[in-house]
Amino acid sequence: MEYHRTSGILLHPTSLPGPYGIGDLGPEAYQWIDFLAESKCALWQVLPLGPTGYGDSPYQCFSAFAGNPYLISPFLLYEEGLLQANDLNQRPVFPENAVDYGEVIPWKVALLERAFQEYEKNPVPWAEEFEKFKHEQAFWLDDYALFMALKATHQGAPWNKWDPALRQRHPQALAEFKEKNSRRIDTFKFSQFLFFRQWNALRDYAHSKGIQIIGDIPIFVAYDSSDVWANPNLFYLDKAGNPTVVAGVPPDYFSPTGQLWGNPLYRWDHHAQEGYSWWIKRIRATLQLVDIIRLDHFRGFAAYWEVPAGNPTAEKGQWVPGPGLHFFEAVQKALGDLPFIAEDLGVITPDVVALRDHFGFPGMKILQFGFEGGPEDPFLPHNYERNCVAYTGTHDNDTALGWYNRVDEKARDYARRYLACSDHDIAWYMIRAIWSSVAVMTLAPMQDVLILGNEARMNYPGRPYGNWTWRMKSADLSPALAERLAEINYLFRRNSSENPLQSSGENNSHPD
Repeated sequence: MEYHRTSGILLHPTSLPGPYGIGDLGPEAYQWIDFLAESKCALWQVLPLGPTGYGDSPYQCFSAFAGNPYLISPFLLYEEGLLQANDLNQRPVFPENAVDYGEVIPWKVALLERAFQEYEKNPVPWAEEFEKFKHEQAFWLDDYALFMALKATHQGAPWNKWDPALRQRHPQALAEFKEKNSRRIDTFKFSQFLFFRQWNALRDYAHSKGIQIIGDIPIFVAYDSSDVWANPNLFYLDKAGNPTVVAGVPPDYFSPTGQLWGNPLYRWDHHAQEGYSWWIKRIRATLQLVDIIRLDHFRGFAAYWEVPAGNPTAEKGQWVPGPGLHFFEAVQKALGDLPFIAEDLGVITPDVVALRDHFGFPGMKILQFGFEGGPEDPFLPHNYERNCVAYTGTHDNDTALGWYNRVDEKARDYARRYLACSDHDIAWYMIRAIWSSVAVMTLAPMQDVLILGNEARMNYPGRPYGNWTWRMKSADLSPALAERLAEINYLFRRNSSENPLQSSGENNSHPD
């Protein structure tokens, strides 16, 4: 792929403002696109868009294919006649600057149930489109809706706690369940229909404004997901369906005991025997939602950290070879040019670099990492190569201001000297530093654009609860801020009107 010099902002949709407790795909999302266009930013980066499960994390989803139903806009459902005014007005008192998932989730679930009831009363306006959606997405939608209906009847318990016949997908047991619970299953399918309908409309609007969307594919999937339940042969599981080994990373910058993610690990030999068909379907489906994909934990395709199931931390494990070149060659053969960004952070070995560079994937540079290693540090802008994506920080980092206030005086002093600044406006000096670099793409979390401190941090790696809650306010999207971004995009030639994603070949997986 060939990328043009451009810039953008990292902001997950849950962080958008609005009156319904969580950012959604309604009017505020369209205002956000307008803000990006006015700012002359051509990129919007989001986190994984799937239905969140454990800890409300977008990296622990119930499906690698489904959309997050909590992002569905109640206002747009009201406009289409699927909800009444009272449905929107009779809502809990939600905090403005944070997501209270305990309040939001049951309220949103009840709204989606009422929307489905309204559809049942008068299906004509949506029936044909809904049937087409079910048919086109059946390869994942049938398993997902069945999985979610089964979870609901088991009071949300993970699938390894279900009745054995259902856990092991005995055909007769599944057929009987489907017959008794057909409406419940259809409710989950309808919610997915609504999500994709709203997201595709928003993406079309973004494209009309010259905005491309960067999405995120976590390398691993959640154990408690329709993906693992429906495809146990693709993962290392015992006869009872429990993982024998799980994913993580050894001790690193973020944690002295490593990060024990707990995701089941792939049986890559089985994936290879099937021509990586599950992965190809996953990537193709993601490219129907976004334009560029950040491959999270890219190093895991070269080698991954395997931890025996049951270990309390990720300290004791081993590196195991990943699918490497063979995998990407198969994906490229199936899908054509690959608009990937390689998240190549952490313990990076020569084989990871070789794999990344063989396909020309841009890697990532995090400016926060650069101020503790001296002038040779690869995360400092004067050491960047063109084919990279530079960030002030990511969702896993503290905000720029939070980082500056937390690190020791030696790191702060080096940052001030390098950026030629005082303590004032440190976040924007960091933005300016990466914007002025040779990096082909630059992005900053919205928290840094707003100069927010640690209170606005999105995620603490290794902390299971209390993450993913930050939201901005409507007043934050001011004309003055758009003008400030537009100015820095102009100064450093990042306001190109060209599409940031250019392909020399044909990629039928994500037509515009």
